Amino acid sequence: MVMNKIVYSFAVILLSFFSCQEKEKEVKLNQPVYEDVPYLQDYAVKYYPKEDGLEFLKVFTDRNEIIQVLTNKGVMRPHNGHFHYPGILEPDITYIPMTDKKISDMLIYQNQFVYLDDEAVFSNAWAGKLFSRHNLKQPQLIAAGSDFTFLLATGSSYSILKDSKILSSGKLSAEILEIKYVENQNMFYALTEESIYKINEIDGKSSLLYSGEGLTSFDQMQNNQIAVGAESGFLIIDQAGKVIQPINTKLPWTEITTIKNIDGNLWFGSTKGAFMLKEDGKFNYYYGERWLPGESVKQISEGSENSVLILTDNGLGQICFKEMTLEDKAMYYEKQVRQRHIRYGINSDNARLENHQLSTAENDVAESDNLWTGMYLGSQLFRYLATNSEEAKQNCYESFEALERLHQINNIRGLFGRTFERSGYHEFTKSYRSYVENYWYDGYNNNVSWQHSNDPEWDWKATASSDQTVGQIFSMMLMAEYIDDEDYRQRAITILDDLIGYIVENDYNLVDVDGKPTLWGRWNPEYVNRFQTMVGDRKICSSNMIAFLQTAYKFTGKEIYKEKAFELMSEYGYLENLARPFSEIGSAPESADEWSKMLSAEWNHSDDEMYFLAYWGLYPYAFNDTLRDVYREAIKDHWEFERPEKNALWNFCYSMTGATDFDLDESIWHLREFPLDMIQYKTVNSHRKDIEFVEQNFWGQTTSEVLPPDERPELKHNRSLFKLDAGDRNSELSAGDTFLLPYWMGRYLGVISAPVSS
Repeated sequence: MVMNKIVYSFAVILLSFFSCQEKEKEVKLNQPVYEDVPYLQDYAVKYYPKEDGLEFLKVFTDRNEIIQVLTNKGVMRPHNGHFHYPGILEPDITYIPMTDKKISDMLIYQNQFVYLDDEAVFSNAWAGKLFSRHNLKQPQLIAAGSDFTFLLATGSSYSILKDSKILSSGKLSAEILEIKYVENQNMFYALTEESIYKINEIDGKSSLLYSGEGLTSFDQMQNNQIAVGAESGFLIIDQAGKVIQPINTKLPWTEITTIKNIDGNLWFGSTKGAFMLKEDGKFNYYYGERWLPGESVKQISEGSENSVLILTDNGLGQICFKEMTLEDKAMYYEKQVRQRHIRYGINSDNARLENHQLSTAENDVAESDNLWTGMYLGSQLFRYLATNSEEAKQNCYESFEALERLHQINNIRGLFGRTFERSGYHEFTKSYRSYVENYWYDGYNNNVSWQHSNDPEWDWKATASSDQTVGQIFSMMLMAEYIDDEDYRQRAITILDDLIGYIVENDYNLVDVDGKPTLWGRWNPEYVNRFQTMVGDRKICSSNMIAFLQTAYKFTGKEIYKEKAFELMSEYGYLENLARPFSEIGSAPESADEWSKMLSAEWNHSDDEMYFLAYWGLYPYAFNDTLRDVYREAIKDHWEFERPEKNALWNFCYSMTGATDFDLDESIWHLREFPLDMIQYKTVNSHRKDIEFVEQNFWGQTTSEVLPPDERPELKHNRSLFKLDAGDRNSELSAGDTFLLPYWMGRYLGVISAPVSS
């Protein structure tokens, strides 16, 4: 078993301690590689009404790519909408005579707009010659047949009109909700709440095709089958009305309002958003303000330039599909970060958006500025290594300067701050954390995080934590290993030596300005081994500290770091701790102290981020091959537990060990499905009928499969990716740590290729 292997391994370690040499970076052979070919990336452009009280009815695009929206107050046009910058819907006054007409329905015929009002079927196309009077009492629905023949419907009655003549009329058993024409059959179809009828275009006779309950919409599929929507899902029938696919209720939401076949893809509108059926039987779900301005979908139609128009109860959403490679996507995010998310070189999120308007965003000062900046620096260094981009190198240097300043601003060699800001913008109040009241170390509730620097222009935030430490060491380690500027390399090594040396000098604690260890900056044996073996902090603190010491030894050559690492592993069980299988990690028993129970009540996903980033110092810088084997197994064991998240960052960190089974396909899925729009809107998924719920486990998994990134609320790597719902957070996340790090890491490792022509 694992424990026997560890005991045996340590014997080998002690025997070979002085003779083993550092192994060169392992060549990654036989790893799969993704060829970066273009794919369709979706994003939304939204249009909101300029006035209240509008009822939205229909939306279409004509051959000139003009979009018109029919409302209860006339025809509207979308104005000045762009990605991230919503437009408005305003009355269409292009044709002044249109403003006086009481239009009840409209459609696209031969790629031109055709309208129905209380007098006629008419159009402004064809030199305005189409003006077919109907002499009917306010018909409500229209469908176009062959050669300017039209079916009009009101209530349960219908009439076939051509050249201002009623050719035939009829009546169905109930109110007609929807009518359409099938060209290759010369047949109109009409839907009621309980039936679908065929209406012959020639003689106007109707015949029952299908009977059901709660029917709401239908559309013809490419194989002459018919998709039928209902209040409880959708089904598929053939031309004879035979059900060939029974009611499907495993949908994002079952209350269907409209169905549209667009280029062979079935689109569904519902009272909770829209969704598209994919080839694998699953759905792309467009719900919430990331995608749509309202919840209930009124109509779906084909838009211009490979887009889909989704009309809702609160405006129009245009889902656009743009062909791009993963590198194209990364370069979009590169601009996003540089234009909106750099604060003094720090990679920061945006906060306090008013109504999701980016023009109102402020750079946020966050607890983990240090970590997010370290991850962004890593992304830019990997980008430089993969592409030789001078821009990426400059970005890397700017973030390095910010991280370096966090060490210099406090005048305590080895200590760094969380973040910094100009003086006078943050209150120097005592922090209070109720959850530390039962902590074994007193005094945390009396500390003040913000501190004045010697420069009266600047303040800095103390109480740095373990995840901040990982971010610092991850970024400085990469700089020391890979940057080709000797000055920056030596400065990075100095920071590593000062920081890790400071921790070692203080008995493996990060001692703050008050002379006490920070709340989350403790790696010493007294603290680590006070936890029972199932408490995750015992494992992660051991794993991180050995990685820190190996990294310090790698770049400084100081024997103290190697000696301390072996002391921790041999005398204090740190190797046993870090190699402990994740299957043994869980909640502390009732007999444990309150601090242990609090820490292990559920899995802290920040730990995953700390583990995987620190693996870059644990595995490559192993003191010998025997240790490297132990580390590889520990990393693999951790990765196996994280596989359900399909997280590209975890997968690529695992691939760094030379693994071939690192789930490349799932990683590419994760990167492709990442939303271009990273504003944190309110997101709700708990109502969905197409996801399989499981009993929540210790790791926070609530569904059998993780949702795509563009449908879920969490994009940060240190959050539970199985979380389904979240409120509006009025902020925009930076892609610097979320997308760019895994993407450029994959490029550097060679598991993602440079762009390839399709």
